[in-house]
Amino acid sequence: MAAMASPYLALFDVMLAGHIGAGATALISFWVPVAGVKGGAAHRRWGRIFATAIYIAGACAIGLAFCSLADPLGLHPGLIDAPLYRGLFGWMMLYLALLTISMTRYGLQMVANKRRHVANRHWTMWALQAAVLLAALQCCAQGIRLGQPLMIGVSVIGFGTTLTYMAYLRRAAQPRTAYVAEHLKAMVATGIASYTAFLSVGLVGIMPQHAFNPLLWALPTAVGMALILRFLRLPRPVSVG
Repeated sequence: MAAMASPYLALFDVMLAGHIGAGATALISFWVPVAGVKGGAAHRRWGRIFATAIYIAGACAIGLAFCSLADPLGLHPGLIDAPLYRGLFGWMMLYLALLTISMTRYGLQMVANKRRHVANRHWTMWALQAAVLLAALQCCAQGIRLGQPLMIGVSVIGFGTTLTYMAYLRRAAQPRTAYVAEHLKAMVATGIASYTAFLSVGLVGIMPQHAFNPLLWALPTAVGMALILRFLRLPRPVSVG
């Protein structure tokens, strides 16, 4: 008997196409502002392209995650372990999508509110941090339940990032150029999360034999941390707005 098509298949296919298109744009456009002159016209233009692509890819990923939570086997033919793929394509994808959206929003707000730090404490900033914390906790719990240490490891990024952002937002006053480092760290971290999402979730379908290779998972973080450390050593002030 032929398996019935998933009722979420049409929505899933639309979301997947949008996610792939926007994700590819983000992965490529990320390197233009990173490698170019900070604060220049190209930096701002390609930064906007990158941020828009991240928002679209993140929104589509949230839709994909909810579809996968509802029907993991119906949407991923050939897979037989529903709890595992509900965790990978559902909870972990939802968490990574929220994380990338949150970091992008944070990085953009640092520049938009560079002369008025109090404006960074908008309720949407706090709501995003809370959502990421809850999603990271769920991803970690699912990783423990499924015996997937890499899911646990990825969730640690969300805990550290969100708590760091909250601490910065709570500070009453900031040095005049503090926003520069926050902006650069957040946008590079968004790139790290994007590549980590591709290597952790995307490779499950493309090259499943390498999907849980910890070296592949660690590579984006290693490259991103090297970039962040390099940027933090640049002379100040650096205009990025």
